[in-house]
Amino acid sequence: MPPRPGHKRARIAFSGSAAKQLEDLTTEAEIHALDRALVAISVDPELGEPIPGDSTHPELRQYTDEIEAVRILYWVTALQTVVVVAYVEL
Repeated sequence: MPPRPGHKRARIAFSGSAAKQLEDLTTEAEIHALDRALVAISVDPELGEPIPGDSTHPELRQYTDEIEAVRILYWVTALQTVVVVAYVEL
């Protein structure tokens, strides 16, 4: 998916628990699968589906890449410049 003209990719940041999950990745295939999903989200942070919640927390979104079998839970900052990954499932 090409980036929108004049639109920069969002920066990816990880919550503490997601960063810990990254430490458990051991194979190149897992790293490649996660990288592919993160690039897709950084190009279009609205790509994932909203997860119903309440207004006291940031709106969580869920992105699932069926080809690579990756699921990521994340939220996007107000200016859509940073995607904060909360959970990674491979």
